[in-house]
Parts: sequence; C-alpha cells; structure tokens
Amino acid sequence: MNAPTLILYTSSCLIGALIPGPTSLLAMSNGATRNIRKVAVGMAGTALSDILVIAAVGLGLGAMLMASHELFVVLKWIGVCYLAWLGVQLWRSNPPALNESRIDTRVATGEVFWRSFSVAMTNPKVLLFFTAFLPQFIDPSEPTLPQYAALAVISAGVDVAVMALYATGGGQAAKILTRTGMKRLNRCCGAAMLSLAGFLALYRKA
Repeated sequence: MNAPTLILYTSSCLIGALIPGPTSLLAMSNGATRNIRKVAVGMAGTALSDILVIAAVGLGLGAMLMASHELFVVLKWIGVCYLAWLGVQLWRSNPPALNESRIDTRVATGEVFWRSFSVAMTNPKVLLFFTAFLPQFIDPSEPTLPQYAALAVISAGVDVAVMALYATGGGQAAKILTRTGMKRLNRCCGAAMLSLAGFLALYRKA
C-alpha cells in the first residue's frame, strides 16, 4: 500500500468524520462536562468499534450484512432504538452550569465506554459504508491483513482526532453557558440524536 493511497484514504475518512453523527454528538456532550477522563474513555470506545468493524469487513461479515435483508433490518432497528433512547436521555437531562458547581471527577467509565462503543457498532450504515469503501483501497496483489490493519488504525486515529475537536467545542461552550444554556445544549444534542434515529429508520439498503 503506497503513500498516495494512504493519504487519499485518510482525507476521505476525515471528510466523512467531520459530518456530525451520533459519535461526534456524544463527544460534544462528554466535552461539555469538561472531564478529560470521560472524553478519553468515550473516544476509546469509538476507536475500538472502528477496528472491530473493519476487522469484520475483512472477514466478510460486511458482505453477509449486505446480502441478508433480515440481518440488516434487525441491526438497523437495534440502532434506531438505541439512538432514540440516548436522544431522550439527553433531552431530559438537567445538568448544572459548570460555573455554579465543581466538576464531578467521578466517572462511570464502563457506561461511557459502552455508550460510545454501542452507538458505533449498532449503526449498519457504518458497516455498509466500510464494506463498499475499504476494498477500493486494498491491493489484491499484496497481503490483505496488513492493509486492513493499516486502514483500521487510520480510521480510528481520524475518528479520535475529530471527536477531540467536537469535545473541545463542547468544553469551550460549557465555559460560557449558564444552567439554562447547558440544558439547551443537551436538548440540541438530544434532538439531533432523535433525528439521526429517524433517518436511520427510513434508510433503505440499496
């Protein structure tokens, strides 16, 4: 795999990652708490999901999902329900303004990790995207395992960088938001999450 191929793949991943999605919204919500540990754990969950999804594509599970309508529908509705549940939770949350109370450093790391990991893993569009996208960058004349490994590392790295950007934005917003502003920020993220759930529910596999 040559350098131009890696650069093209990295640029494509960056463009896709910058488009707001459920993982970036979670990163922004985590960043609004200004808790670095919470942000880092959430990013680790998403990065692991990237690696596992690409590994699944390399093993042929992505093609199986594309071929099986029933499997696609089941996974799609699991994703829809989970995104909708997260959206409702964000909408109903009532966080204090950070200038009114000290930052709570106690973080349920397992819950934060699982939430970010689950959001990425239950989105069939991600798996279908990688199934159609990744093979274009694989050179069949070379061993495929190192190539998939390299692309997985790049994908995870790009996602982590973009999520850090969203988390920084959420942290900067939290510095100036009042209690009402923080509530509105969470409601905006919740409404966006519900919208994404609706789009996923209406999505039809080509």
